[in-house]
Amino acid sequence: MSTIIQLGIVLGIMVLVHEFGHFAVAKLCGIRVETFSIGFGKRLFGFRRGDTDYRVSLLPLGGYVKMAGDNPGEAPTDPGDFNAHPRWQRILVALAGPFANFILALALMTGVYMLHNEVQEYLSAPAQADYISPNTPAEHTGIRSGDLIVHYDTVENPTWDQVAIRSLLNLNQTIAFSYMHDGQRVDTKLFVEAKGGAENFSLDRIGLIPKMQDAPVQIDTLEPNMPAMRAGLQPHDQIVTIDGFHFHSVLALLSYLQDQAGKPASLVVLRDGRNIPVQLTPELAEVGDGTKDYRIGFRPVAPPVKVERLPFDKAVVASWDYNKKNSLLIVEVVKRMFTRQVSVRSLSGPIGIGQQIHQAASMPGWMPLVGLMSYISINLGIFNLLPIPILDGGMILFLLVESLLRRDLNQQLKERVYQVAFVCILVFAALVIFNDISKLNLFTRLKP
Repeated sequence: MSTIIQLGIVLGIMVLVHEFGHFAVAKLCGIRVETFSIGFGKRLFGFRRGDTDYRVSLLPLGGYVKMAGDNPGEAPTDPGDFNAHPRWQRILVALAGPFANFILALALMTGVYMLHNEVQEYLSAPAQADYISPNTPAEHTGIRSGDLIVHYDTVENPTWDQVAIRSLLNLNQTIAFSYMHDGQRVDTKLFVEAKGGAENFSLDRIGLIPKMQDAPVQIDTLEPNMPAMRAGLQPHDQIVTIDGFHFHSVLALLSYLQDQAGKPASLVVLRDGRNIPVQLTPELAEVGDGTKDYRIGFRPVAPPVKVERLPFDKAVVASWDYNKKNSLLIVEVVKRMFTRQVSVRSLSGPIGIGQQIHQAASMPGWMPLVGLMSYISINLGIFNLLPIPILDGGMILFLLVESLLRRDLNQQLKERVYQVAFVCILVFAALVIFNDISKLNLFTRLKP
């Protein structure tokens, strides 16, 4: 229920901003707006000002704007009708909705950068491997723990954030891959294997474990009746080595434990400036999602984060860069879908979006949720600009063609195109919802 409520609030904000864009420009152009509704369905309450009924309706999932004479092919009966206005004004009205979503995304991230932007430092750091799991696509390239990735797909000297993004864009494909080993550059290929699809993909599945910090993994709290507590480990202990390996992330430690399949481990622990040898045997234990992994039983101190509070001008620039990167990524995903390099199964519908919103809302700080809202807003804006009839982009396309021809297109032809487009969008929506249902378990929580 909380997921449904969160989804309704977030998508409601996105759609309302979109419709307000249409509304504001229509008013500026002198188009008569009959209804501006928050929600759909039966009118609950509201007021009328001028020609417009401002109302709150029964279903609080977004809203809509009804303009006079805005039905395709409807002959205008007075100067205030939508179809009575010049085509350039109608194009501006159609553009205003998507651009309102872009402005919302820019404003959201500007606020985040001004108030409190908190991200894990390693995401923007050079992509240095902490551990390479054996018998994985990464291990087959020859890369080893401590090596630095210097080329990944199309990106030279990538960060871990870029490595993650380029991986999702190339699932089950072979990409260019280069790394530095013992001072020598090795140029090779990497197969980005994703047997479970995009929803189950993570870098550790292809054997790449990021170095998340320079310091060793540090213990925060211990779990009772687990190997770590029985071996005498204490809060604030730092695990310097395990079987001689130096790990700098919990994910690397977890991956190593799974690879060893429960074998006894020799640890060197730093406590009060002294190195203390510890022997223990990992146990197969629950990880919180119904599955079991080999664990030693502690919760770690989180990797370092970077907190920024920027002045307004720098926050706007940072927000612009953030949203530009996401916009270009969305456009690339759309292109790769048409070239079959990205599967339609990677898309999320209402269920998937709701799960992502719930996950982001449960994370500490505002950045996960606001960042996701910004991304959804950009998605909504770009999707509506696609040249598909029924969408804003389809209306713009028809208006541009009619402007070039200097006459209206045949009304029967337009109606047939709209009907076909409507059916195609329904089929597409059904496919995306089916994808959501088939991949309901999206998130798991790792525990060492």
